[in-house]
Amino acid sequence: MKNFNIALIPGDGIGPEVIAEGVKVLKAIENMDSTISFTFTMFPWGCEYYLENGKMMDNDGIDKLKSVDAIYLGAVGYPGVPDHISLWDLLLRIRKDFDQYVNLRPVTLLKQSLTPLKSKTEKDIDFLVIRENSEGEYAGAGDRLFKGKKEEVVLQTGVFSRKGTERIIRYAYEEARKSNRTLTSISKGNALNYSMVFWDEVFDEIGKEYPDVKTYSYLVDAASLYFVTDPERFEIVVTSNLFGDILTDLGAAITGGLGLATGANINPEKDFPSMFEPVHGSAPDIAGKGIANPIAAIWSVSQMMDFFGEEQWGEAVLSSIKNILNETEQLTPDLGGSASTGTVGDRFVELLTAYADAEIFTN
Repeated sequence: MKNFNIALIPGDGIGPEVIAEGVKVLKAIENMDSTISFTFTMFPWGCEYYLENGKMMDNDGIDKLKSVDAIYLGAVGYPGVPDHISLWDLLLRIRKDFDQYVNLRPVTLLKQSLTPLKSKTEKDIDFLVIRENSEGEYAGAGDRLFKGKKEEVVLQTGVFSRKGTERIIRYAYEEARKSNRTLTSISKGNALNYSMVFWDEVFDEIGKEYPDVKTYSYLVDAASLYFVTDPERFEIVVTSNLFGDILTDLGAAITGGLGLATGANINPEKDFPSMFEPVHGSAPDIAGKGIANPIAAIWSVSQMMDFFGEEQWGEAVLSSIKNILNETEQLTPDLGGSASTGTVGDRFVELLTAYADAEIFTN
């Protein structure tokens, strides 16, 4: 039996509500598959922890997480704690300390009626954004001089190392080759005449090793336009930290909203644990009301199972998401239903069980 040790960081706002439903799904998989088991360790870190202790996580928090197989994060951020503290002292600290340099965010339309784009179908919107996740604009390099004075100067420095740029672009080329899809690089070389020119050069250099991969390059402003007007031109996308962060929210908008947006923070070499999370934020305005959409958190379970090498279960979860989206009455209000967060999770487990019985245990 394979046992996977998962660290749970439910975090803030709706985080605990949606993570509870994801855990429900993992336990259902464990109950159905005698070859898999999960061990869960809960960590109460986040903004509430910060307000009580003056820090977002334990001083030895990184050491406590080193031995797990994956981290399952709910949400970070809540009123009363500055966003730069909640982000940098928990989420970004984990990403950086565990060298989770690959961020995978699928932009996949699972049901045509969910997109605001007229005449676009599931076939038209189905691509993967591979975002550099360790440096770039989120490197934290810079300075603030003459604070509070008329001559105040603020410097925010993007950091693009050859190592960091090469490895994310090479990862994207490998994914494009493996899946037989096109690869599009998104940058801004006409304005960012050092960092993005360098990015474009590295993309071309590595591309010489992959003559079988068809490539495109777009400026980020043009790519934003094409995300909306012509999303079918994208299959695999690779881009920098900041551009990837922004573009994938746009990707969420064209596929049904942030309640369906998931992301995986991957250390491909598995030297450190990887982290899986819904990317919708903590949504404090609806926290505690039982109406948070748990589907993004459940989609994170699909990504986690793929990462564990259990692709059969990853596909089972994703297919069950497609099935539940056809049952509007079983969805939360943001998707037109009236179900509670827990009701969605319960119904999802029923659908997953039925799918597994039909597709997995009959093969």
